[in-house]
Amino acid sequence: MAASLAVILLLGLPAKRMFERLKLPGLLGMLILGVLIGPHGMDLLQESMLQISSDLRSIALIIILLRAGLGLKKDDLKSVGITALKMSCIPGLIEGLLIALASMFFLDFSFIQGGILGFIIAAVSPAVVVPSMLNLMENNIGTKKGVPTLILAGASIDDVFAITVFSAFLGLYSGSNMNIGIQLLNIPISIFMGVMAGVILGIVLIQIFKRYNIRDIRKVLLILGVAILLNQLESILKTRLQIASLLGVMTIGFVIIEKLPNVGERLSNKFNKIWVFAEILLFVLVGAQVDVNMALKAGGVGIILIVIGLIGRSIGVLISLLGTDYNWKERLFCLIAYIPKATVQAAMGAVPLSLGVESGDIILAIAVLSILITAPLGAIGIHNLAGKLLIEKE
Repeated sequence: MAASLAVILLLGLPAKRMFERLKLPGLLGMLILGVLIGPHGMDLLQESMLQISSDLRSIALIIILLRAGLGLKKDDLKSVGITALKMSCIPGLIEGLLIALASMFFLDFSFIQGGILGFIIAAVSPAVVVPSMLNLMENNIGTKKGVPTLILAGASIDDVFAITVFSAFLGLYSGSNMNIGIQLLNIPISIFMGVMAGVILGIVLIQIFKRYNIRDIRKVLLILGVAILLNQLESILKTRLQIASLLGVMTIGFVIIEKLPNVGERLSNKFNKIWVFAEILLFVLVGAQVDVNMALKAGGVGIILIVIGLIGRSIGVLISLLGTDYNWKERLFCLIAYIPKATVQAAMGAVPLSLGVESGDIILAIAVLSILITAPLGAIGIHNLAGKLLIEKE
């Protein structure tokens, strides 16, 4: 595993730098590197590294979400709250249902099979979106109207919605007595539980920091350990109680920056430094999950379904933004920022196949294809168009 880690670091840094010099997002270079050196490419990564890939990606995602929480402001969240909630479910719902219906026509799927496919594809990628929005916030691009905060909050909950509906369709396919209405009701409960867990843990950490004189780097490690345990708690309790753990992780950071702003600022800088390492691991290992040959099996039909889904998602974004004071450029940017898919598709794409869902191989192929198409498209769009579409700077 040590050799694989060395390969990832030694190749990941130049790959990121090379793409940045080409005026392209550095994460795109790391994703492509992962495809090339992964098990479906040159196979340079050891099996031991691939076995813990999921855990490493989760930890990296936790790091950037903690950083995101530490960068949020209460007033900004208040101003985008209702719109963010709409952005978290309406685009994904329309995208998932449109793909489900289209797959019945193009692939002769049942509606349940289509729902499984649709809501795997429907999840936006926090791994791509969150770092991009943080970068905009740090450079005060679009912050006057809180556009990055809106997308950050919406994308963080979007995954909860998509995965819950996907699980409901999977349960219906397996014949379990699962009520999809109850599953949908679990979504707000899951969000509430995640936020409350984050608030409680954040307050506990604050009390510890006030009572004991702990160096900032140790505070970072303590916060990270608590956040990882919260994320693991979701896996342990998921059959009994659903917790939106990643939302809870972000809430921990938000509570700390609100109650201890000076400490929060220092910790934010520490997490920025850790992210330099975690970012490479996250995107290279996500890329390593991509099997280009599998994606090619999806063919033109896969592309058509993905495009139909993106059209549905765009309609959903525009519906969510009705009644807001965003201009057409800001709305267009929100459409672009909601394109990337990677994290959930890499993690969940093979689940239907492993559970014996008919045409699970096709579902996996389209999930992989969605990463190859949307992650570069969305990342490049955000990188190149943010400065033009979000022209207001503070």
